[in-house]
Amino acid sequence: MAEAAPTPDSSATISAAHDATVRGFASDNYAGVHPAVLAALSIANGGHQVAYGEDAYTERLAERIRALFGERTETYPVFNGTGANVVGLQALTDRWGAVICAATAHINVDEGGAPERIGHTKLHQVDAPDGKLTPALIDQQAYGFDDEHRAMPQVVSLTQSTELGTLYTPAEIRAIADHAHSLGMSVHMDGSRIANATAALGVPVREFTTDAGVDVLSFGGTKTGAMGAEAVLILNPDRVRHLKHIRKLSMQLASKMRFISAQLEALLEGDRWLELADHANAMAQRLATGVEELPGVELLHPVQANGVFARLDQEVSRRLMKRFRFYFWDEAAGDVRWMCSWDTTEADIDAFLAALTDELGGVGA
Repeated sequence: MAEAAPTPDSSATISAAHDATVRGFASDNYAGVHPAVLAALSIANGGHQVAYGEDAYTERLAERIRALFGERTETYPVFNGTGANVVGLQALTDRWGAVICAATAHINVDEGGAPERIGHTKLHQVDAPDGKLTPALIDQQAYGFDDEHRAMPQVVSLTQSTELGTLYTPAEIRAIADHAHSLGMSVHMDGSRIANATAALGVPVREFTTDAGVDVLSFGGTKTGAMGAEAVLILNPDRVRHLKHIRKLSMQLASKMRFISAQLEALLEGDRWLELADHANAMAQRLATGVEELPGVELLHPVQANGVFARLDQEVSRRLMKRFRFYFWDEAAGDVRWMCSWDTTEADIDAFLAALTDELGGVGA
């Protein structure tokens, strides 16, 4: 007679190692996991499922993604945003290829050189004051296609919403995609905060992705409430080669993929991803409105998603950081970034504004 499987010890628990009442504005990655995502993981945990993506949850996720982005869309879940970008960019470039991006783009500033070191993809950066590329800005780097001394521009990479919290309109993306395609280049979109962009624009997500000419999308879930789940979406299969092999080679193929797919599926269920993003955006607007009334604080960019960028006295920021975590964006200039999350509350915003007001009163003291 076969021995029964061991029964989990429900009494085995760990104690909390953090104060759950502490709030921060450094990153939307600071937030916890949405309860629906935790519930989905528990449901997916029962029994056995085929590994490496041949499971029922990954298949169901692909159906949901196709309903959002179009029937030709191919879905490849991965572990994280860096992996999604590196895998997606590799699928669009040759060994001698290069990617044009804004100087502030995450792939250029915050990926630790992964696109170049792991993806072997040269980045041609362009200064974009509001974080947004245009056809004219792209042309600053879109040259030398037949020059063997220069990495060949093959991809334009956009970030939506941008690293400065601004948004591309569908028309702006279409103009960029048409221009890039006319030059023989493909279009990649870093969508780590695509939920925030979709909620803010108030249009179907395919309107500024598939229908606007984006070829490959890094679809973010972690910042919207997942534990750790992203996906590479192939919106135009005609421009992509061997992505499943690239994903494996880049160490982004999950053996127990059902647990990544279930997280994304839970976010997409009933438009939960948009509701959570809309809430985060609304909290950023509440913060921006409160900041506008404070002397000594200057908003740097339009607040269009869930990030607020401001300039204030460095000493005020350093004192405030002891009460709420956040980052300097440019410490020399006094620029800071405040991010709102799916679980940020109005009380969090009001407490932060009160603390900021208090610290501003101590300038020069």
